[in-house]
This record gives sequence, C-alpha cells and structure tokens, in this order.
Amino acid sequence: MMHSLTADCPIVGGQAVMEGIMMRYGDFYGLAVRCPDGKIRAQRLPWFSLLRRPWLKKPFIRGFPILLETLINGIRALNRSVELAARSDGEELSIWELLLSLGLAVLMAVALFVVAPHLLSLIMLWLGAGGDVEGLSFHIWDGFYKCCIFMSYIWLISCVPDIRRVFQYHGAEHKIIHAYESGEKVSAATAAHMSRLHPRCGTTFLLFVICISIVLHAVLVPMLLFFHTPSSAVAKHALTVAFKLALMIPISALAYELIRHAARLPDGFWASILRAPGLSLQRLTTYEPDAAQLEVAVVALHEALDPSGRGQLHTAPYEKWSA
Repeated sequence: MMHSLTADCPIVGGQAVMEGIMMRYGDFYGLAVRCPDGKIRAQRLPWFSLLRRPWLKKPFIRGFPILLETLINGIRALNRSVELAARSDGEELSIWELLLSLGLAVLMAVALFVVAPHLLSLIMLWLGAGGDVEGLSFHIWDGFYKCCIFMSYIWLISCVPDIRRVFQYHGAEHKIIHAYESGEKVSAATAAHMSRLHPRCGTTFLLFVICISIVLHAVLVPMLLFFHTPSSAVAKHALTVAFKLALMIPISALAYELIRHAARLPDGFWASILRAPGLSLQRLTTYEPDAAQLEVAVVALHEALDPSGRGQLHTAPYEKWSA
C-alpha cells in the first residue's frame, strides 16, 4: 500500500542505523536500538539544525543546508547506535571528530561520483569513443559511469551481512512511516502490511541528484567553457570538476524540492512517473523486516513525537537511556 503525503500531515523522516532506527520529527529525533540481550533501548535527542534563519527555509535554498544537517545528525545517530547496541557509555563524537567524519564522507562521495566518472569519460576520449568536455558525448559517458558506479556501490555493500541488516531496518522505517501517515493505529503488526518503499526516501533523493546533475552538466559546462576556456587541458578539466562541485548546491536544492513535490502529488499518472525510478532503486536498499525490527521502528517514532502525538502508537516494552 502506498500513501501520498497530504498537506496537513506532519512530516516524519528517518534513517536506519546499527541494529536500530533514528526517526526525526520537528526539532527532535528518537533513536531506538535492539541490544544483544534482546531489549530495546531508546532516547530522545535534539536535532542539530542549520535552518535557524527564516531565509534558509525558503524553497530552492533549503535543500543544501538540509542535506548537510542530515549528514551531521545521521553520523551522530550512527555513533550513538553503536554505543547503545554495545551497551557502552563511551563518549560521543567531539565536534572535530564529527567534522572529520563528515569531511571523509564528502571526499569519498566526490571521488566516486564526480572525479571517477570524469576520469573514465576522459579515457573514452583518449580511446576515440567520445568527445571532449565541450561536447555532449563526454557528458553522456560521464552520466553513464556515474549511474554505473552508484548502482555497483549499492549492490556491493548489500552483499555485506551487516549492511543487509541495516537495509532491513531501512524497510522497517518506511513501513512505520507509512502506517503513521495513514492516520491509523501504529504497531509492528499493522505496519507489517505496509510497503517498504517510500517516495521521500534519501535513496530517491540521491537518484534525483544524479539525474539532475547529468542534465545540468551537459548544458552548463559547455556554456562555461564557451565564455572561458583555459589554454591548458589539465586546467580546463580542473575547472570543469570544480564547476561541477559548485553546482552541487543548486542541484541538491532542486532535487529536494522535486522529491517533496513528488511525495505530495495525489496518486495518479504523473505521481507514478516521478516516483517510479526512486521506488525501483529502493528495492535494492530496503529488505523486508521482521517483527522485532518493526518494533524498534515504532519505539524510535514514539520517542521522536511530542507526547500529545503518541496516542496512536502501540510500542513493545523498552528502556529509556539518558544521554
């Protein structure tokens, strides 16, 4: 069963972590983890936000800061989930450790999805199978390799048993959010019949980013080089890569608005067209969860919501863990 997001439905988001789930609602998020002894431990934590100023919340501006704050809070939640699952009271990541983790994640993404496709497209140029960066064929190859690397990366990590467990929790997160958005009672039993695919998933966002980047790079890079082309080939390609990195800000902003629009569309032809690629990709990044994983997801949502909004949730017994 697939539900479109109505205008008056509060937005709830989430993320799978180590043996658990993080659910975000407003200025707080709930983190719930299944411990080795079988018990669920959970806590409610404040959401770190970069959208304190009103102008940053405006459409087509908010996308990039939301992406950054989601990465920051996601790393924090992942770190806390490891502590909860291990039943340890280790120190949370310091600001410098958090920035280092975020920096490494960004560098890896840049290397895999910007630099590597560009270099592979250069190889096609040297082989005579494509044109230079001013032409359309270069960007077709670039987009092709970008998609191949993205799909291969997802497939490879899904072969790791621990990641498959995370993908099961990812499916549980989606099922519980669907149950909540349906307006009915939310429990592991009622959510089990819901779809494990959700139109607002971060996987869909990444796919939108890749697709939009392919189109914009093919149009804007030749325009840039028309007005200024460095005499050195190395400088020309360095400028192109730097320009692609700068475009990530408007690309992420546009992708965010597009995914929100697709999620709010009433079910129908255009909604199906916009949602289909992302939902298909989620078949690789989500697996059917078991009842125990769904119970963890309900607890995470219970912790995230305000006390007044918890009435429709039925949770399994769990322990509160204070930070």
